[in-house]
Amino acid sequence: MDHSDHPTAVLPGDVRIPLLGFGTWQATGEEGYKAVLAALDAGYRHIDTATMYGNEEEVGRAIRESGLRREDVFITTKLPPERVGRERETIEESLRALGVDYVDLWLVHWPPNDSGALIPVWREMLAARDANLARAVGVSNYSTAQIDALIQATEENPAVNQIKWGPRLYDRQRHAEHRDRGVVLEGYSPFKTTDLSDPVLTRIAGAHNVSPAQVVLRWHLDHEIVAIPKSVTPERIRANADIFGFSLNAEEMRDIDALGNS
Repeated sequence: MDHSDHPTAVLPGDVRIPLLGFGTWQATGEEGYKAVLAALDAGYRHIDTATMYGNEEEVGRAIRESGLRREDVFITTKLPPERVGRERETIEESLRALGVDYVDLWLVHWPPNDSGALIPVWREMLAARDANLARAVGVSNYSTAQIDALIQATEENPAVNQIKWGPRLYDRQRHAEHRDRGVVLEGYSPFKTTDLSDPVLTRIAGAHNVSPAQVVLRWHLDHEIVAIPKSVTPERIRANADIFGFSLNAEEMRDIDALGNS
């Protein structure tokens, strides 16, 4: 499939993040390597990993062996909160493990336990970006108040906030708060938080001749929210990538949004 027309969101510095990514949490060792290779083969061009996942080497090997050019694959990794104070060392370790000179996006995986570290960690993230170790930097699992604290202290907004998201968690206000601050919302665990047998989803899936899981992912994309489904099953990896042949109309979007209030 042609991925040049895959939808993207624009991050600061004119960095484009594909709205469909491939999550690699719990995909380790040979199984993780094969899953990433299968994802790249299925057309994914955005791979999400983290220091904590312990699979950066396998992810890097799969990207190299896919035959794709480095600039054609968007790579995200994350800083664990217990590495506060060792940010530069951590990103350098990640780059070595991945076998690359830079990542496209580096996130703080969770807010640091010590709230006094919130701003210093963010300054170190920005320093890594300015040293060209990451093209963009952001956060994960941050509240709007925490994002505001970073913006207030540095006048630099996180490019992305990666949070748990799905139709049942849809929160119009939270979505708007990200948009108003120029922070791209990236959702993880799209299926874990969703009842895929929900009548609203099965009805809409039937109308488009797709699966409820494909509807959930398309709903993210039509909201311009990044989705990072994860699977190690090649068939499911391919099905999750096959969401570009249909889109949801305004009424279908509203019906799915409403699951967040039910």
